[in-house]
Amino acid sequence: MKLASYRYNGKNSYGIYTPAGLIDLGSKLGQRYADLKALLAGDALHEAAEFIHATPDVSVSDVTFLPVIVTPSKILCVGMNYAEKRKEFNELNPAPTLFVRFADSQTGHGTDVLKPTFSNEFDYEGELAVVIGKDGQNISREEALSHVAGYSCYMDGSARDWQHSWFTAGKNWQKTGAFGPYLTTRDEIPDPHALAIRTYLNGRMVQDDNTRSMIHTIAELIEYISTFTALSAGDVIITGSPGGVGKKRTPPLFMKPGDCIEVEIENVGHLRNTIAEVSRPAKAMPAAALAH
Repeated sequence: MKLASYRYNGKNSYGIYTPAGLIDLGSKLGQRYADLKALLAGDALHEAAEFIHATPDVSVSDVTFLPVIVTPSKILCVGMNYAEKRKEFNELNPAPTLFVRFADSQTGHGTDVLKPTFSNEFDYEGELAVVIGKDGQNISREEALSHVAGYSCYMDGSARDWQHSWFTAGKNWQKTGAFGPYLTTRDEIPDPHALAIRTYLNGRMVQDDNTRSMIHTIAELIEYISTFTALSAGDVIITGSPGGVGKKRTPPLFMKPGDCIEVEIENVGHLRNTIAEVSRPAKAMPAAALAH
């Protein structure tokens, strides 16, 4: 089952994505589960599945996609988690590299990803997103995947010139990360470590790998993260990007307004966005002024 969050006729909703259109669960289950996060928190995927053969209510072309989970309580991101990426950045740390994103740094499929005005190095990173479906803490790796609701595509846009010795500033500009188009439920992905993952910039394939190349598996990451923080339904773990990022190319290859960026993950989805740029505010502190 594929579950999407979207805006239709001026109202946020969610539903089952099918090639023929969207089965609107907001109108069917919304009184009990206001959004997809609430559906997961209510352990109600089985209730959604009862409508899987219903006639679609909404055309895909009539909605604006929202991030799959609009307001996750936590967005935990894993850096340097593919072998080739670690080589590119000469990463030797054996432990998972973690940072966070904020909910307003996300946008949905088919919408504009916003290039930060004060960045000249806006980079692409295609990643597999894991959506938690069951609360837990101190989760063992043997039980970890039972806490997963499903998987999605993520484009973890990175303002490299705002990443100094930390990641937060380079990862949290508004609408720099794209999340979607939908959640593909765990039952459709028997092995999340056997998926081709590719990123395309203006039709050119710039990242090409397989999730088997992850250094730290999804189960290991859930075990590690849940040791220091509780995980809740709707939380998102972004599992890292393969090699091939623009920063490490010769010459460097960065995204600019008008570019098309796509992330395709086998059996999970195909995320597509256009790069736009926000209007420059009257005053702001440039990154260079803070880098001392």
